[in-house]
Amino acid sequence: MPFAAGFQCAGCGEWNETVVDESAGGKQSYIEDCQVCCKPNVLRIVWNGDGFDIHAELES
Repeated sequence: MPFAAGFQCAGCGEWNETVVDESAGGKQSYIEDCQVCCKPNVLRIVWNGDGFDIHAELES
């Protein structure tokens, strides 16, 4: 089931909406482009019991 979440772009600092697929597990990592500046962000996602914590860093 998809879970609405968000992250702050590591490049431009703008807030981005995303959807996390809960069926993929409690720890995930994937790349998503910023909706504002289009830079690729590596998202590291961890389930915290109430929702997902998302850490973003620019893809190198």
